[in-house]
Amino acid sequence: MIKKLLIANRGEIVVRVMRTCRKLGIKTVAVYSDADRNMFYLREADEACYLGASNPVKSYLNSEALLGAANVTGADAVHPGYGFLSENSLFAEAVTAARMTWVGPPPVVLEAIDSKCYCRRIAADAGVPVIPGTIEAIAEVADIARFAADQGYPVILKLDKGGGGKGIEVIREELQAREAFERLSRIGLLAFGHPECYLEKEILNPRHIEVQFLADGAGNCVCLGERECSIQRRYQKIIEESPSPVVAEEDRAMLYDYTSRLVQAMGYVGAGTMEFLRSRDGRYHFMEVNARLQVEHPVSEFLTGLDIVEWQLRIAAGESLALPQEEVRLRGHAIEARVYAEDPVSFCPSPGRIHHLQLPAGDPAVLRVDHALEAGAAVPPYYDPLLAKVIAWGENRLEATERLLKALSEFQVEGIRTTIPANLYILSSPRYRSGDLDTGFIDDLYAGVGPDHFEGRPLWPNM
Repeated sequence: MIKKLLIANRGEIVVRVMRTCRKLGIKTVAVYSDADRNMFYLREADEACYLGASNPVKSYLNSEALLGAANVTGADAVHPGYGFLSENSLFAEAVTAARMTWVGPPPVVLEAIDSKCYCRRIAADAGVPVIPGTIEAIAEVADIARFAADQGYPVILKLDKGGGGKGIEVIREELQAREAFERLSRIGLLAFGHPECYLEKEILNPRHIEVQFLADGAGNCVCLGERECSIQRRYQKIIEESPSPVVAEEDRAMLYDYTSRLVQAMGYVGAGTMEFLRSRDGRYHFMEVNARLQVEHPVSEFLTGLDIVEWQLRIAAGESLALPQEEVRLRGHAIEARVYAEDPVSFCPSPGRIHHLQLPAGDPAVLRVDHALEAGAAVPPYYDPLLAKVIAWGENRLEATERLLKALSEFQVEGIRTTIPANLYILSSPRYRSGDLDTGFIDDLYAGVGPDHFEGRPLWPNM
């Protein structure tokens, strides 16, 4: 088993991984930049190692600094968390070359699945439906017109090696094509080092459904239920739940089959998610694979009673899954609300200093708050604005929703703006209560909402 783990990340995910390490008796190494030198979890780790300046390029994206920290502390494994270098094949390869255990898919798998076109080819060959579109990257603007002539507008232009909700352009008419192609290619080159794009037909008002899975080195794969992730802003999730209100047992069995086929075809090892879009007529289309621990993994842990981080560590250490699919039981309903340091209307970042903090209290068997917050702590502008995650469990969807609403109404963060009012607004809306969700949910709910919508309003239930 792993003896000392370096967690190559920051914020709440460090606290989360450390919790499992304490349970397993694994020593931990936390890392920090100038902006994070006072984070409380640095005192709770067995060791803490300075990386560099606040700019992530000089700290959390600096593979040499991270490997140096692992070397000087004697860490024998690296957990990348999510974001930053978590899906970077070169970093994974450098970790394994240094004879340390990489907690994630093998570097060769990461390198291959970094290409969404490659994943689309794998899916098509495995008989898994994909979103209608090009399998190969397009070469020129004229390819957009040819595709639209066959499929019709709107079409979606995507970066082959984008991610995190970045690298997506909706083209509604031919006049937009050249500008969108040039802009996205430029973004791809600057942000990801790859300008290649491909096309998809836009599926109108889809639901975003993902399947959490674990796969070991012996070829075993087990699925831990699906998550509904349709409530998004700027293609990034804000509320997730499991199970999905619309996934029937036969749908779930089909999605498990698709996931297992894809895992086998990719040679995937570790924890991950297969992402699907569900059209309004109930058809599922493979979209992409997320080759890391997901922000929303706690909802699946609530439903299954499994510690996904523990299984990540055990699989990375070479253990096989002692978990037959038929023994995985989904119990009750769980919902996660992400709390961002953002304005609740514009969703623009709101860095600053936390003057007052009050966390929700409740039975940890039904309420969980994953965070790395302290009163007096700074929320820097350099990183993703995710502050915390509030996860509630209930015997059914209504009970989980009510429990989450109560917890969020008790969550106080003063000094910065947060998305807590937005979460309350969404969860208390009739459309959310009915389970009528799609990826355009927030745009529809926010129609007519002005910049001062939440000012002076009492929080749930009388918003």
